[in-house]
Amino acid sequence: MTDTPTETAKPSFRSDVTVELVKHTAGDSDVLWAARVSTAGEQSLDELRKDPDRSQGLINYLMRDRHGSPFEHNSMTFFISAPIFVFREFMRHRVGWSYNEESGRYRELQPVFYIPSESRKLVQQGRPGKYEFVEGTQAQQELTGRVMEDSYRQSYEAYQEMLAAGVAREVARSVLPVGLYSSMYATCNARSLMHFLGLRTQHELAKVPSFPQREIEMVGEKMEEHWAKLMPLTYAAFNANGRIAP
Repeated sequence: MTDTPTETAKPSFRSDVTVELVKHTAGDSDVLWAARVSTAGEQSLDELRKDPDRSQGLINYLMRDRHGSPFEHNSMTFFISAPIFVFREFMRHRVGWSYNEESGRYRELQPVFYIPSESRKLVQQGRPGKYEFVEGTQAQQELTGRVMEDSYRQSYEAYQEMLAAGVAREVARSVLPVGLYSSMYATCNARSLMHFLGLRTQHELAKVPSFPQREIEMVGEKMEEHWAKLMPLTYAAFNANGRIAP
């Protein structure tokens, strides 16, 4: 028995990403508890709050001297919607991360596709390892949008044609491009997130320069906004020490 595809949806186009903090157990106190247990044993939250300057100093010391394990005793789960090519870059980050992505084997994929906004720099100049991106011309911007839309529509029509003929979803999805939006849950701790941000965002305070693809940087920026509110002392120490993960 074959699956019957649902009524064909019209393609839609986005230039943004979605990042939602679904749940967390993350706070600066998690770092402090973990760091002090070796010398002070178990401590209450009230004890940790008695001396905020000392707490900030300890977190800064751990960050500066790269004592990383105390930053692992927390958890953040994000819901992320972004183009598939963003998720392929995400999967390079494996230590301290867990992922579950929507499956094209088990559900019919919806026609939501990525098209760069006008602010997205289109032209790469220079050789690998030493290049920069610059603004494209209006003609290049129009060409990019038109060609991508045409390609997306054709590929999704082919996908729907195969489904209508009874071809399995896991086979039919092969014609879809990496500009298709997917969604996933991504869970990490502060240490793994700091490593991600160090590589996937550009920042004036970073000691080590990074040149991420803009689309994954957009995701990183939104994740960073959530994390900064959860762990402000840790976030301040991360920036003060060159945005290098301990």
